Amino acid sequence: MPAWGPVAERLVSRATGGLSAAALTVPTAYGSRALSGPRLSELLAAGRRLWEEVETGAEPSSGAPAVQDKVRQGLEALQRAAAMVAQLDLFSENEELEEIASADLKYLLLPALLGALTLKQVDLSRRLEHLESARAHFWRFLKLCRSYGLGSFHLPPAAASPPGEEDAGSPCPGGPAAAQPSLVAMASSRQAKIERYKQKKELENRLASMRTFVEGGQADEDQIREFYILQIQKWINTSLEEIESIDQEMVILRSRAPPHGTSRQARTPLKPFILTRDAAQAKVFGAGYPGLPTMTVDDWYEQRRRQGVVAGQTITDEELQKQQQEKKEEEDDEEALQKARNWDDWKDTHPRGYGNRQNVG
Repeated sequence: MPAWGPVAERLVSRATGGLSAAALTVPTAYGSRALSGPRLSELLAAGRRLWEEVETGAEPSSGAPAVQDKVRQGLEALQRAAAMVAQLDLFSENEELEEIASADLKYLLLPALLGALTLKQVDLSRRLEHLESARAHFWRFLKLCRSYGLGSFHLPPAAASPPGEEDAGSPCPGGPAAAQPSLVAMASSRQAKIERYKQKKELENRLASMRTFVEGGQADEDQIREFYILQIQKWINTSLEEIESIDQEMVILRSRAPPHGTSRQARTPLKPFILTRDAAQAKVFGAGYPGLPTMTVDDWYEQRRRQGVVAGQTITDEELQKQQQEKKEEEDDEEALQKARNWDDWKDTHPRGYGNRQNVG
């Protein structure tokens, strides 16, 4: 049974007049057999299905074990598919879009899908590494689309600029010369986002109307080709948005991370020490918080009275009781009571002013 290498597989694909890589078979003495392992189309379909499940899943958190397991499986499938595409040399920057078979156009999405699934990883300790890897996948996809003339867009830099370098040589941020360009750039960026959003919605509507025919096998080759090109254009807008978000997040992560070589050395912790004077003072005045009472308020007042601090300012309970007893005895005196009654009777029979002649006393 002969062994077929990547070059031979590429030649077979060329010789079949644009036969898709998914349908590539190897002739043998016993007929024809498919290449060993999963087919390229199966790997792409599996990776895309897992990405859609992660994107539209009902899991409460993207860090759930079930979600991360799908992310890992999807990345493995897409990485194997990307390796097969590289071995078959399906795409080249020296080719035109018309030279690509309609069934092979969908494999252009492999870098974009790899970038989208890479962003779904939630390992915070490797977040910066995942962002750099995802950005590289998106940029590779955009560069490939640019070489085939798919869409008109500005290709971002190959790598995000470290913080501080993008502003090097520019005027002072607070100066009027720098304020005007920044406003123009912000307005231009906002307008570009609006245009991308409108284009994305239009592409989604067109794809939704064509998906049933293409997936049901009722579309001809021209419709299939248009469907895949629309998908590529949609992912171009998605990749541009993701690269912009990745650059912003990388700036934040790099500003938080300590520079290399400037990490603080772990110093030996200081031993606690106690001042003898403070220890003695704490025994007298306590530890700085209220303690339990040692006497009642009445005991304290009696102690102060015996010391003469509050003498003459008030009377004791015994003296008060004595005064009340004397008052009660006075009220019980019969002579005094009779005198008071007589005086009341006299006031009843003699009106006020009685005996006063013309107000003369």
